[in-house]
Amino acid sequence: MSLTLDDVKRIARLARIEIDDAQAQTTQTQLNTIFDLIATMQAVDTAGIAPMAHAQEVYQRLRDDVVTETDRHAAFQAVAPAVENGLYLVPKVIE
Repeated sequence: MSLTLDDVKRIARLARIEIDDAQAQTTQTQLNTIFDLIATMQAVDTAGIAPMAHAQEVYQRLRDDVVTETDRHAAFQAVAPAVENGLYLVPKVIE
């Protein structure tokens, strides 16, 4: 697929972009280059090839999900100004 100069101007008008003839010519060349690349990529036979999530084989190193800190819930609740049923109480802001 290749775009004509009229196609580029119509696209620019639809996008509400003001371009002159020189800019339209440059844009036409760039868009046609992109469409040629897409056509080349679509011509490649990819049957039987699994999709990839990343271009490189990257693995995230995971650690074991174990507790490493002690439970200090009671100590934090002891110094709180107001606590009820294990919850912190705060002053009412919106009336």
